[in-house]
Amino acid sequence: MTCGLFRQFAALLLAFLLLGLGAERAEAASCYYATSQGSTGPANWASYCWLDFSGYNDTAARSAAGQAMSYTLPDGTVMTFTLKISGAAIGGAAAPSWSGAAIGNTAFLGVGGRPILYQTAAGTTTAAISNIVLTPPAGVSQITSYMFVAADGESSNEGESLAFTTNGGNWVALDNAGPISGTTYPTSTGLGTQTFTVTGVPNTVGANIVGSSTPTSLNTTIVGGGLQGVMFAVRFASIKLNLQLTGVRASAADQFTFNINATSGGSTLASGTSSGTGNGPFTAATLTTASALPLTLTQSMAAGSANPLTDYRSSLTCTNSVSSSTPLPSGVITTNFSFGALQFGDLVTCTFTNTVFPHLQLTKALGTGGRRFNTDQFVMNINQGSTTVATTTTTGTTTTVTNGTTPQVMVSAGTAYAFTEVGAGTTSLTQYTAAMTCTNASTGSTTTLPTAAGGTVTPQMGDVISCTITNTRRASNATLTLVKTSSVLSDPVNGTTNPKMIPGAIVQYSILVSNTGPTAVDNNSVLLIDSLPSQMLVGTAATPTFTQGTPTSGLTFTAGTDIRYSNAASAPTTFAGCTYSPTTAYDAAVKFICVNPKGTMAGSTGTPPNFTISFRAQMQ
Repeated sequence: MTCGLFRQFAALLLAFLLLGLGAERAEAASCYYATSQGSTGPANWASYCWLDFSGYNDTAARSAAGQAMSYTLPDGTVMTFTLKISGAAIGGAAAPSWSGAAIGNTAFLGVGGRPILYQTAAGTTTAAISNIVLTPPAGVSQITSYMFVAADGESSNEGESLAFTTNGGNWVALDNAGPISGTTYPTSTGLGTQTFTVTGVPNTVGANIVGSSTPTSLNTTIVGGGLQGVMFAVRFASIKLNLQLTGVRASAADQFTFNINATSGGSTLASGTSSGTGNGPFTAATLTTASALPLTLTQSMAAGSANPLTDYRSSLTCTNSVSSSTPLPSGVITTNFSFGALQFGDLVTCTFTNTVFPHLQLTKALGTGGRRFNTDQFVMNINQGSTTVATTTTTGTTTTVTNGTTPQVMVSAGTAYAFTEVGAGTTSLTQYTAAMTCTNASTGSTTTLPTAAGGTVTPQMGDVISCTITNTRRASNATLTLVKTSSVLSDPVNGTTNPKMIPGAIVQYSILVSNTGPTAVDNNSVLLIDSLPSQMLVGTAATPTFTQGTPTSGLTFTAGTDIRYSNAASAPTTFAGCTYSPTTAYDAAVKFICVNPKGTMAGSTGTPPNFTISFRAQMQ
C-alpha cells in the first residue's frame, strides 16, 4: 500500500462509525447528484444520480436472502434490487472517502448521503446486485432502458483492484474524475465486454466511470487493504422547461403554467408557473429522468388568468449543454410539443417564448359638466372596415359612466382598426367636443397611435393598445342638425310597383331638422337653404309638406309663404334672397330650396324636438 498511516487511521475510524449499522433493515432511499462540477468533472456531471448506502445493513446483506434495496429516483421511478455481500467488511461512507480520492475532491462535489460502499477491513469483498427492477412513475407504461453506472469510490493504488461484471450491455467509458494532482489513472481493461477491471498503480490516481445499459444484475469484486470503495449511479438525463415573455401580457392577471409530461398516460412529471408582471424567465420545471421516458412539453393558462392561451403566439426552442443526437426544436410555434425520449447524459434546456397578439380596447370618459342630458349614452366601437369587432353602450347619469369600456379584443397584426363612437338612441354628439388619447402597454413599440376620435391604428405583434374618447359638453346653445333622405315613389318603367331610382323616377325628398341643444331657437330664425343634388329636379310639382316630430318643434309652416326657390349660382344668405319662381313641374333652373318656418323652435330636454319638410322631385 502507498497511502500511509492516514488511510489506516481512516479505516479504523470508519469501522467504528459503522458498528451501529449491523442489525438494522434498509429503508427506502434516494439517489443524490453532485451540487457542483469540480475542477476535473465532466460537462454532464449533473447527469449522474449516485445511490445512497446510508441504509446499508451488514447483517441483512450477508444473509442468504440479501438486503432488499429500494430507491426513489428523481423522476419518480422506483428502482429495487437485492444486495448480497461476502468477504471483507464493508459499509456505507460519505464522499469524498479520503483526501486523495478523485470523486468528491476534483469532480462530482457535494454528493449527499453515503454513496460509497467502502471496505473497513483488508481483503476481498464481493458485492452482488441482483433482480434490478425499475418501476416507472404513475402514467408511464414501461421503462425500456436505463444506464447503471460503476465508479471507483476511493483511489485504486498498488495492490488494489476492482472488477465489475454485468449481464446488461457491455461496459462503456462514460467519464473520468481527475486525480488531485498529476495525470495518472489506474490500469483498466474490459471496455466493450461485460467485465471491466481496474488495477491499481502507485501514487495519486484518478477514477474511471463506466456504464452498462439495462442490466438486471451486477457483481463487483473489491480488493484492498481496508481502504477501497465503489460507487454506483443511475445515469439520468436532465431537462428544464421555462417560459419567457416578449413585451407585455394582454392582462396583468395572465399567468402561464408549463409542464413536462409523460407522453404515455400524460402524467405531469415537472411543472412551473409564471408569476408577477415581469417577463421571466421564471422558476424552471426541472426533470431528471433515470430512463428513456418519452416526454411532452406543454403550456396552459394558470387559474385566474383573464385571457386564453390562443391570445399569445408561443414558440419553443431547446438547447443541449452536451453533444447529443437528440433532436431539438428551434422556434417551433406550439404549446404542446412531443419531445420524445432524452438520451443518457442530455442536459436540455427548453424555453417557451410567448408574444401577445395585438389587443385593442376603447373606453368612454366625460369631461367637465358630464352629460348634456341625463339620458345621453354612447356606443363605443372598434371597427375593422365595416365590421365592428368590439362594442359597448354606456349607462349611468350625469358624470357617471358605467359599462364604458369595450371588451379587450385580439386583432390581426398589420390590419387597420378605427376607434369610433355614436350617440345611443336620441343622444346627439353635436352637444359634445371629443378628444381621444391612446397608450400602448408595449412601451418599445413603434406603432403610431391615433390622436383624434375616429382615428385608426395598424397594430403589430406585442401591442396592447387602450384608447379613451373624452366627451366634453358644449355651451348651452341651440344646435340644429339635418338629415336628408329620399324614397322612390314611381318610375317610367315600373310605375309604382317596386320602382327604381332611374332617370324620370319621382322621389320623395325629405329633410329632418332637429334641435339637439337645450336652448330654444329665436323667433322665426330657423332658415334652411338646401343645395339640390345635380341629378334632382324640383318645380311646381314639389307639393311641400311639413310634418311635426316628437317632441314637436313648436314651429308652423305655410306652403304659400314659407318655402321659396333660387336659381342663383351660389347659395343665398337670406330668405329674401330666394326669388326664383319655378316655371315647370320639375324645373332644371332650381338650384336651392329655401325653407323658413315660423315661430320659436323648442330646445331639447334629451329627445330633440324636430320637424320634417318633404317635397317631390324628379331624377334626371
